[in-house]
Amino acid sequence: YSAFYKYIANAYDEPLDVLHYKADAPIDIKALFFIPSFHSEKYGMERMGPGVSLYSRKILIENKSPDILPDWLRFVKGVVDSEDLPLSISREKAQDSAVIQKLRKALTRKILNHITKMAKKQTDRYKDEFYGEYQFFLKEGICQDYEFQEPLSKLLYFETSKTPKGESTSFDEYVGRMTPDQKEIYYLCAPSRDLALESPYLEVFEQSGKEVIFIYTAIDDFVMANLGKYQGRALISAEKSDIDVVKSSHDKDKDKDKDDDDDDSSSSSNPTKLSTEEATELCAWIQKTMPEQVSICKVTTRLASSPAVVTDNESSAMRRMMRMVDADSQSGGREGMPLPKQQLEINPHHPIIVGIHSIRQKEPTLAKVLTAQIFDNCLMAAGLLDDSRSMLPRLNDILLTVVKGANHANDGGGSGGATEEDDTPPKESDKKEE
Repeated sequence: YSAFYKYIANAYDEPLDVLHYKADAPIDIKALFFIPSFHSEKYGMERMGPGVSLYSRKILIENKSPDILPDWLRFVKGVVDSEDLPLSISREKAQDSAVIQKLRKALTRKILNHITKMAKKQTDRYKDEFYGEYQFFLKEGICQDYEFQEPLSKLLYFETSKTPKGESTSFDEYVGRMTPDQKEIYYLCAPSRDLALESPYLEVFEQSGKEVIFIYTAIDDFVMANLGKYQGRALISAEKSDIDVVKSSHDKDKDKDKDDDDDDSSSSSNPTKLSTEEATELCAWIQKTMPEQVSICKVTTRLASSPAVVTDNESSAMRRMMRMVDADSQSGGREGMPLPKQQLEINPHHPIIVGIHSIRQKEPTLAKVLTAQIFDNCLMAAGLLDDSRSMLPRLNDILLTVVKGANHANDGGGSGGATEEDDTPPKESDKKEE
């Protein structure tokens, strides 16, 4: 097997796996397939061509035929022989397209069944050796070959919010851990696991105890959009605006206690949250202040430690995909796709939101600058900010305001001034008197 693989594939490595297959129905098939231990596309080399040759009655019909396996299985090497193929001596091609289609489906199913068996019986080997090398081919198949989407989706593995770092889980394992009240599968796209765990979109799921799948590339985002469902359960992005996550009774009691505490605080002179009327007024002010960036502003209960979030899920997923496809926009060839207006949701409990509401009349300029910075922070969390350097002038203005406020507080007299004078080095005349 090893010598034959190296001969037909022009390879020097040992094959990762071998599939020797023979069948009489529904079509006569004799096939020998090899899965290489690595593929060359990951090194930036050109796209691989088909790797399987077609024979009929031991006569070569087509070398490296593109018709007998789908394009996403181009990493498979081997030979196929079938006595049911009619020949044309003049053209040296198989003429019966129906037979070719039957052959193609039968071989694809057999290869998928073989890989699925490896994933079930040799899970560690599958994840370490096969999936790490060929996962992008499987994802390409999900986006291209709708007939085999379901078996391909069972072969995918992802990190989640409840798995240790470096460990991945399948859709079946995720579904097995779902609570009875959970009807949907949630996923979150982020550049890395650390950023996903710090994402404001994850807060509502942590409060409710729901597990979230982490995906790290735009290709994974595209795969989720193409799948749409898994075993009847919808795949929902955590960035979606109308997510309805049922909280546990413990979390509901905590929220009730928090609301009671807020009501007690608001009755005093130190409110810790905005009332419904105040939050509505602030949302209207934000929309009026940022008409080109914000389409809708509303209050949300999904946030715990973040002041705000943008929830226009379709624009964020599409923009990440367009950024990957439209390379010219990054190289200066032409301007990128303009950012559509976003739906902004604010947390009325957050001190920054409460503070902006309190200063928007007294310090309107500062309130506008802070609101613009919060909006850019939301875009960055959603992966929508094309160039973070655009925030630098505003951040410098905010830092300058903080420094001036601190200096003003120290110059206002009291202990701050005395402390500053005490820390001042003594003058030369004082040294002489001593």
